Amino acid sequence: MILALPGFLYYLLTAKGKNRYKPLPFFGPKEVAKTGHKFHGKYIPDTIYHKLDDFTLTDQNGKQVSFKNYDKKIFIASFFYTHCPTVCSTVNKNISALADVYRKNKMVNFISITVDPQRDTPPVLKKYAESLEANSKWLFLTGDTTSIYNLARKGFLVDALKADDDNFIYSDKLVLIDAEKRIRGYYSGTSMADLTKLNDEIKVLIAEELRKVDKALY
Repeated sequence: MILALPGFLYYLLTAKGKNRYKPLPFFGPKEVAKTGHKFHGKYIPDTIYHKLDDFTLTDQNGKQVSFKNYDKKIFIASFFYTHCPTVCSTVNKNISALADVYRKNKMVNFISITVDPQRDTPPVLKKYAESLEANSKWLFLTGDTTSIYNLARKGFLVDALKADDDNFIYSDKLVLIDAEKRIRGYYSGTSMADLTKLNDEIKVLIAEELRKVDKALY
């Protein structure tokens, strides 16, 4: 019920304009900006946080996907390949359960990117998605190897590379991305404790976005 009603969630996490939750950290390299702001009379330089560069990949339906699809939205990203023997299956079953929880929430989306694009073509990904009964909020993406591996390493800051024809080195982490395309958390896709934490922290990001809307109204 809370997940289906973001406004009610916002009420639970904030009261009279005051935070009732701990903000999430920002991951990746940071730099000090030339701009700043005052807090209690003290000047504080702004911080520029690591952001993902835009990407163009193809989903299981053959449609192009980029950041335009996730404008002002939260998404959770992961990496996998369809013929992965064990770990991918566990991770994707856990994602399936989480994606089902947020199936009616317009602010939250899921993407799973293959590290074996040569074999994982859109038709292969479509069949795989159907086997998981994936809903429309969860896309499976493919593209060229260079784009995917660079996106993993330089964008999401996780491992992704080909070891040999049948084995790939990749991260089992689920990566939480905020509406500004900044990394806000990493979670093991095989850990129930981490998945519970991710579920909670998705709610925190929803509240952050709702606070932006709330401030804009006054």
